Order: sequence, then structure tokens, then C-alpha cells
Amino acid sequence: MPEFLQPDARIEAHRAKWRFRGQTRPPFARIPGACEESVWDYPRPPRIDPERRAIDVRSGARVLAESTLGLRVLETASPPTVYVPPADVHTELLVPSGARSLCEWKGEAIDYDLVDGPASVAWSYPRVFPEFEAIAGWFAFYPARVACTLGGERVRPQPGDYYGGWLTDEIVGPVKGEAGVVDD
Repeated sequence: MPEFLQPDARIEAHRAKWRFRGQTRPPFARIPGACEESVWDYPRPPRIDPERRAIDVRSGARVLAESTLGLRVLETASPPTVYVPPADVHTELLVPSGARSLCEWKGEAIDYDLVDGPASVAWSYPRVFPEFEAIAGWFAFYPARVACTLGGERVRPQPGDYYGGWLTDEIVGPVKGEAGVVDD
């Protein structure tokens, strides 16, 4: 059972600052073609959608996660972040790193290292705001640090070391983290 957070004045102030909320595409955004999605059409606050493609996450030859039950969080300016249910993650290969962060939309996240490998390869939200109960305890992986595939396509990492969005061929931007992108 997840522990819920309640937004306080500081969180509400962060939420209120966003100018781009998915209703209008900024002039610098690429117009999506057929079978493409613009990150500038995603909403703020973020939306959770099912991810129907097969998800595979590996570190070298080791499987960290395999699932067909993923969820993707869609937020203005960012490529989708894919979350995997804990039952489909080899959690014995992950250890909390001690690092925590707070998302003004989702809640409090904790980072995970591989037990014998790279640091900060995944994160999860054990404490969420009520709107994000669906991803409480689920795992997201950084495609810059481990190999992630979606429907057989190798995922490209979102630019910027902090971000964990999954770039695939149908996603168009520019995306948050690229030089010169203003996402407020």
C-alpha cells in the first residue's frame, strides 16, 4: 500500500510555474508526422497511459526487467518515462542508493544501484501524490545506464544526465534536456 503525500504551498508553487502544458505547441516544436507523437502535445500535469509494447531492460547479459504490463508517464517536453511493475523486475539485483528526489507531480522517488555494477540505474516512487497511485512502487530505468528496448527497438536516452525519458522513433521534440530547449 503506497504512502500518499499531500501537496503543500511549495509544491503548488512549482506546479503553477509551468507555461507549457500541452494545450499549444511552441513555435520551435517539430510538427509530428503520421504515427509520431510530439512531446509538446503531452499534458502537464502528466498523464499515465498503458505501454503495450514488450519492455526489456538489461545490464550486459543480465535481465533486470521484462514486461508487457508497463505504464508510461507522458509529460510536456519530455519523452515518455516507462514504469515496470515490481513483479516483472529482478529486484534482487537492485539496492537503494540513498539518493532521493521530489517530483512536484508524482511524489518522492528513491534511486537504485545495481548490487554489483553501475550506480543509479533505476528509480521508484514509494511515496506518491494520490493522482499517481498507479506507479507507486513501480520501477523506471535510465536508458543511458542500462540497455532498454521497447517492442524490440533500442531506446535512446533523453539528453541530460538527470532525465530518464525513453526516446523511440515515433517521439519528436525537441525534448527537455537538449541544448536550448526551454520547457517552462
